[in-house]
Formats: sequence, C-alpha cells, structure tokens
Amino acid sequence: MFRDVHGLRPCPRGSAVCIGAFDGLHLGHRALVAAAVNRARALDAEAVALSFEPLPREFFAGDARPPRLTLPRAKIAGLLGLGADRVGLLRFDAAFAARPAEDFVREVLVGRLGAREVWVGPQFRFGHRRGGDIALLRRMGAEHGFAAHEIEPVMHAGERVSATAIRNHLQAGELEQAGRLLGRPYAIGGRVVRGRQLGRTLGYPTANLRLGGRTAALGGIFAVRVHGIGALPLPGVASLGTRPTVDGIEPLLEAHVFDFDGDLYGRRIDVEFVAHLRDEEKFADLDALVVQMDRDAAEARAILGATPAKADA
Repeated sequence: MFRDVHGLRPCPRGSAVCIGAFDGLHLGHRALVAAAVNRARALDAEAVALSFEPLPREFFAGDARPPRLTLPRAKIAGLLGLGADRVGLLRFDAAFAARPAEDFVREVLVGRLGAREVWVGPQFRFGHRRGGDIALLRRMGAEHGFAAHEIEPVMHAGERVSATAIRNHLQAGELEQAGRLLGRPYAIGGRVVRGRQLGRTLGYPTANLRLGGRTAALGGIFAVRVHGIGALPLPGVASLGTRPTVDGIEPLLEAHVFDFDGDLYGRRIDVEFVAHLRDEEKFADLDALVVQMDRDAAEARAILGATPAKADA
C-alpha cells in the first residue's frame, strides 16, 4: 500500500490501474477491479487499485462530511481480497485538489505506476475542477503508451449500483436492498476499544468500535451478527449513534453479543447489520433505558433466530 504521489516505482513490469472512491466495494466496484485484475494477469503486469483518503467529497464537505460506507482499513483489505496486487490511497489535500488532470496522468499513472491500461467507472472525473475524464485519459494514453477503458454501469434488479443508492437504502433502514447492491450484507469492522463500561453495569456489556471521525451511513438500534469471534457469526443487538440518554458525544458502534462472556478488547471484529429495530432516542433515566434494551434484545433474538447464520470463510 502506498500513500504518496512521488516515490519509487513499485511496478517494474508496468500496471493495469483501476481508479475510484471504492466506498463500499459494491458490485460496480467489483466489476471495475475485476477488469483491471484480469488485464493485469493477461499483460503479466501488476494490478493496482488507486483511491484517495480522505475521499474528495469528504475533503470538500469539511465538517459536513457525507456518510461513509467503508473505513480505510476495510477498503484496503477488500481491494487486496479482490485481487489487487497494490493499493494506493493517495493523500487528498488542497495541493492535490489543485493538481491539473494532465499532471495526475503524467506523474502518477505514467511516472509512478508505469500504467499500461487504465480502467475507470462510468462518468469518472478527476483533477482540478474535475477537468479530467475518459476522453482525456484516451488522448494522453495514446501519447504515453497506455490504453484507457470505461466500464458500463452495473445494474441490479433495474437499479443502478452506486454508493449513493446504497447510502439511501441504509438511511431508510432497507438493509436487504443495500446488501443486494453491495453483493454482501452491510457490516462495519474495526478493533474493539474500551468504552465507559456502562453497558456492563446495565446487564448489556458491549464491544465498542470507533468510526475514526467518519460519518456512518446509518444509525439506530439493530439486530446484528458479529464476525471474528468464532467459526460462526454470533447473534446480538447493537446501537450506532451518540447515546443521548448518557450524554454521549462521539458516534460509537456498541454491539452486545448474546450469551457471550469473554474479553474482546483489541480484537478485530465485523458487525453485520441484519435488521433495523428503531431509531435512537433519549430516555428519562437508565431504568427506562434498560426496559427498552430488554425489548430490543428480545426482538433481535426473534429476528436472528428466524434466519440461520452462515459460517465465516
């Protein structure tokens, strides 16, 4: 994985490069990565997935960051899992935003990566004021010796697969529809951190995941399955939000695993969202909160009991 525009050339045999935000690694992203990986193998070159952190839309939005589907670590792991030999998460800052599209092609695609083919999604734009597109890539490719390709939009059940569509489904609590476009159930992963341990005193100890300053694409109380503890994902109930009853500030994902007693601190887990139970709300006191938590747990157990879990790969 590399972060910088300049540096040692990591692909001595050249590369087939796919470029995108890759937020969510949905079916469209998978088609784009697969195209680059297949061509890299045919060319005896390296497959490079090139993205940006923060995402450009996050950088330009400032404090009003749009919802994020995938955190950086999960994106890197996912791209490598799809066959990319190298992943570039280029630092997107003011200087990078001001870089002309032509400079990006010359310095990154040609100079750093030795691109032999470049693959992008539909209507891809890049560079200062979004001045670069597939036409510019093809024109400069003819000059610098690479071919540029744009994949067709990926459709599923009449709906175009996009991160925007997935965010809309998640925000509406439509987890099954979001999962169809993702090609898998929606989940958030991370390393379990220590919280205030209030849940333990209420009878609901939780495994807590921080969001790293990103805005989640959904919120509320959910029936979940937790991956990374045993051979099978374990059922549970989770809250994702700021915990208004206890005056929380930082958004946090708190997952209570049913009938589990063990130390998860420091372990990497993935919390799969199965069903939205209700929105987050502020209760008059902790006793009222516990009453509702009991109801949430019972509802989650019923939902999860009706849909058997599948073994983790």
